[in-house]
Amino acid sequence: MQLKERTRLIPRKTFFDPIERRLVKISPCGQWIAFHAPINGVHNLWLACIEDPQTARPLTSFTDRHLGLTLEWAFDGHHILFSRDQSGDENFCIMSVSIHGGDPVYLTPKVGAKAYLQEISRKHPNEILVAHNVRTKKHFDLYRVSLCTGASQLIMQNDRFAGFFTDSNFNVRLARRYTDNGEVEYLHRPDGKDWQRYTLIPFEDSLTTRPVEFSEDGQTLFWIDSRGRDKAAALAENTQTRAIAVLAQDSQADISNLLLAPHTQRPLAAKATFTRTNWKGIDPQFESVLSAFKELFAGDIEISSLSENADKLIIAHVQDNQPVEFYCYDTSTGKSTFLFVTQPKLQDLPLVRMSPAIVKTRDGLDLVCYLSRSVKAEEPHPMVLLVHGGPWMRDSWGIHPTHQWLSNRGYAVLSVNFRGSTGFGKSFINASKNEWGGKMQTDLLDAVDWAIGEGTADPNRIAIMGGSYGGFAALTGLTQTPKKFACAIDLVGISNLLSFLDTIPEYWKTWKSLYRTRLGDYTTEEGRAFLKERSPLTHVGKIEKPLLIVQGGKDVRVKPPESEQIVSAMQDHGIPVTYGLFPDEGHGIQKMHNRRAYHAMVELFLAKHLGGQQEAVGTDLEGSSLQILAGRDLIDGL
Repeated sequence: MQLKERTRLIPRKTFFDPIERRLVKISPCGQWIAFHAPINGVHNLWLACIEDPQTARPLTSFTDRHLGLTLEWAFDGHHILFSRDQSGDENFCIMSVSIHGGDPVYLTPKVGAKAYLQEISRKHPNEILVAHNVRTKKHFDLYRVSLCTGASQLIMQNDRFAGFFTDSNFNVRLARRYTDNGEVEYLHRPDGKDWQRYTLIPFEDSLTTRPVEFSEDGQTLFWIDSRGRDKAAALAENTQTRAIAVLAQDSQADISNLLLAPHTQRPLAAKATFTRTNWKGIDPQFESVLSAFKELFAGDIEISSLSENADKLIIAHVQDNQPVEFYCYDTSTGKSTFLFVTQPKLQDLPLVRMSPAIVKTRDGLDLVCYLSRSVKAEEPHPMVLLVHGGPWMRDSWGIHPTHQWLSNRGYAVLSVNFRGSTGFGKSFINASKNEWGGKMQTDLLDAVDWAIGEGTADPNRIAIMGGSYGGFAALTGLTQTPKKFACAIDLVGISNLLSFLDTIPEYWKTWKSLYRTRLGDYTTEEGRAFLKERSPLTHVGKIEKPLLIVQGGKDVRVKPPESEQIVSAMQDHGIPVTYGLFPDEGHGIQKMHNRRAYHAMVELFLAKHLGGQQEAVGTDLEGSSLQILAGRDLIDGL
């Protein structure tokens, strides 16, 4: 690789060690903030006064795994609710801790069940609703839990539904189930006894339509809804008359989120993201707040939380070449107060910009892509195609640690919102039906060809890399187009669609028809033959280029046999492969020492096959659980 001058290498741990602040939530009274911050590399729960965030103190002291991504204040103003699992098995429990100190309290079973927070309400400040599956792994029952005593009362036993929808009075208003045809049916009990259909979401709208919340008075149900339109809009439905009003919509992108006022549960604004985030005011009084954000901040804004009366907001200012900044915005004064940055070690470093680009596919779809270029390398660059998971998720603009890391090593990095990515309308997402390993893959190839045509990417030095669905795409890249990529990295990826579908978690089975209608009909001989043909394992003999496979031993979504069977098949064919197992990780690599080892291994692999710069491994393997079960000698310096 030709360098204009040698790039200053930023240590890997600067990008990937636990960020110093995340999930910042303001208390109902507006005086406190709770957030995650690390203790010895493990994210714990911290509390700080809004006026002096630097004097924060920890409320928990877990040492094994990061807390989960649930963090909410109870409306009593004294308890903070959070989630954690213990081994990467995604059996998250809901816990609470008092801001006045004391040990955290388990509000759901500690082991053997998966739980989530169902409802918190101003009307019941000392109680919450939770759901968990301790009684039967397939279905989640609803419980009412006291924050004072931890006592739990079953309020709805569930033997048939995928989930429930409740209101601020803790009433169960709707039940949700999936039909065999991929539709989503919502049911209610107008007589208080028998479940009857409330509405049916057609297949074509099933991934772009969902209820969001009932207003606090229970008279209005707010939806994000694509029925009758391509781009999902924000709607308000009168629950008595069933009359519908459109609150917000966008011509390019779905409404993806509603910002609700905590004291009314009515929308203040709606968010839509095409290439960048765009907030649309719903409450007229909130328009001035959104206008102020545009004046104050150059980047995109994420609104993290609001005080109970919505007079104070916690906002995250997102930029592409600076760490995320958190502020408290006071709507009564229009004043924005800086709190802290998420990754202070990234400040004043030579970070690169992320450029949105629209790429046309061979059949005429527009793909929103994001490209980062190394500032010191001569074009064309070696390039890494970074494929997101899901696949019903999306890539977005902002500070992206993997983009920054790889760009710093001399690579261009391309992220592609291939068909099936969310946020771009139902036609775009439905174009992915039965296209795993089909047009979803050719979208990636079209984006790569665009980067080559632009003079950005060296066609002989392109890697494909991703996790989960992205790992499937990486394996597909080597098996379908064996000469297109110089190498591939698969993290917890699917190699065999049939074995993947046969081993999904029990609690996924209530919506398994989603896979049958969108991935392939695993219930018929013809459908199973189709899924086998689309599986990378079937074509393993075509692999010509180097492959690194990494797996979490506790993964409950993409289980270890997905990696083991393709490694074994490659060995049977005499094809070299490197296989790394982290036995104490789940669907991804979380623990700090494991992340250091993973990124060191990936960096050495890419440097060997694409020619980028590399930092010495040093001590980055120490303390990790990494087991190299095949091909250690194929990565120099490991």
